[in-house]
Amino acid sequence: MRIAILGTGMVGRALAAGLHGLGNEVVIGTRDPATTLLREGADGFGTWAAAHPDVGVATFADAAVGADLVVNALNGEASASGIGAAGIAPGTVLLDVSNPLDAASGFPPNLFVTNTDSLAEQLQRSFPELRVVKSLHTMTAHLMTGPQQLAGGAFSTFVCGDDPTAKQLVTGLLTQLGHQDVIDLGDLAGARGTEATVLIWLRLYQVLGTADFAFKVVR
Repeated sequence: MRIAILGTGMVGRALAAGLHGLGNEVVIGTRDPATTLLREGADGFGTWAAAHPDVGVATFADAAVGADLVVNALNGEASASGIGAAGIAPGTVLLDVSNPLDAASGFPPNLFVTNTDSLAEQLQRSFPELRVVKSLHTMTAHLMTGPQQLAGGAFSTFVCGDDPTAKQLVTGLLTQLGHQDVIDLGDLAGARGTEATVLIWLRLYQVLGTADFAFKVVR
């Protein structure tokens, strides 16, 4: 499968490495590849890219060409413009892993959309030709592709979307990555609840002093 990852941050890098590890062809999209690759140092993208030579780096539009799946790993406020710049082919599955964080008020941030709407639904309305699926945004980056690093992967991962076939594709990838308890929350309105969990996630992060935790539905 050819997968385009939009975003070069911690989440984009983790997903690119993990999905490539499953045998997929992965390209990371960024607005300006030349500038992005110049970022060196321990947290620099150039350093990361040099350590992952089999993962391509391209503009948003070039990364999305021929992609079977596009992953939105941009921050919430940049998501719509980045997806628009990618020019993704109609019918493509868009896996949205972003959260609608509003950092203007400091830490912890608020949400810029909640309750009666969600970022995922906004993206689906803005790009009706795409098949948006929401998942993986309720955990820290390294657990997205390495769930076995926490409790052997025995925590819950949520998925929702309006297109059943698109959800099946994403659920298959989640299973390959090692997610053991994937809960289908139905249509994309389910993202209203899962995006809101970031508020308690951030509070737990402050209290626990670590991001190595996840939600488990006990039933």
